[in-house]
Amino acid sequence: MKSGPTSALRPAPSHAVLAQAAEWYARLRDGSASSHEIARWQAWLHAAEEHQAAWHYVEDISRGLDPLRTTTDPRQTANTLNKAHARLHARRRVLITLAALASGGTLGMLSWRQSMLPSGLLAWTADHRTPTGEQRALTLADGTHLWLNTASAINLYFSASERRIELVQGEVLIETAHDETRPFLVETPHGRMRALGTRFNVRLDEARTQLDVYAGAVEIRTASSAISRVVAAGQQSRFDRADIAPLATADAAREAWTQGMLVADNISLRDVVQELRLYRQGHLGVADSVAGLKVYGSFPLQNTDRVLHMLASALPIRIEQPLPWWTTLESVR
Repeated sequence: MKSGPTSALRPAPSHAVLAQAAEWYARLRDGSASSHEIARWQAWLHAAEEHQAAWHYVEDISRGLDPLRTTTDPRQTANTLNKAHARLHARRRVLITLAALASGGTLGMLSWRQSMLPSGLLAWTADHRTPTGEQRALTLADGTHLWLNTASAINLYFSASERRIELVQGEVLIETAHDETRPFLVETPHGRMRALGTRFNVRLDEARTQLDVYAGAVEIRTASSAISRVVAAGQQSRFDRADIAPLATADAAREAWTQGMLVADNISLRDVVQELRLYRQGHLGVADSVAGLKVYGSFPLQNTDRVLHMLASALPIRIEQPLPWWTTLESVR
């Protein structure tokens, strides 16, 4: 759910190539690799653009979690680090300037801020936020109850004329308090939702917003096309800035995260892993050969290691962990 690459036209590295990159990193991280192994790694690295993309992904995750203590190629690593630090410092200066420009209070400026600034920066300065792996319950001044999921952030804009929440990142479940004079609004970069006396869940992804309504109703209005639709209790919809998907049945299991549980009822292992990624640091992957396995049960989100072992005991999979922050689920050989 954090900011991703904006030029993402190339497909992401496959699970198999990512596994190869992690294995190479594990071999080279302590600096004891022989010259022959280093030559083999360099040959692998330059054999395909996908290999380079996978290696950069491993480096990005390792940075701050488990940095290389001894480099395998001092000159190359020094150049890479110097360039990375220069980019980070330059980007930081730009973001600080943009944040200052975006401090106006108008709705137009808010929309610009949502679309132009990275969600990570907005989350750092949000009114309420949760780190990875944590959840939080809040009661607002008007009596509204809300629950912030892992790695989520919101801003509050309450006035005499409206109650408005900006979902900057992640997911929030809201149970609105009654107020005849002030509408209750939730905004994401994709549009605005107006609660009609309700309990509902909003999940923000990079490409769209998902709304599940459990009581009352919610009206959606898209950001760029101003298309609107009312979603009633028991219904779900997804929308982006221009369009609203057809209505579907609300996912009742989504409410379970407020109790710290993941409820799986005939969903794929791939979907379970995608959910668990939100609650742990580092990389969590699943091999294509087992990603389609169906999962049933209730799992504690506050202990993802326990969940992985529960899955391994119930399914024909094994847990591979070549690095402390790199975990994959593979087929049992």
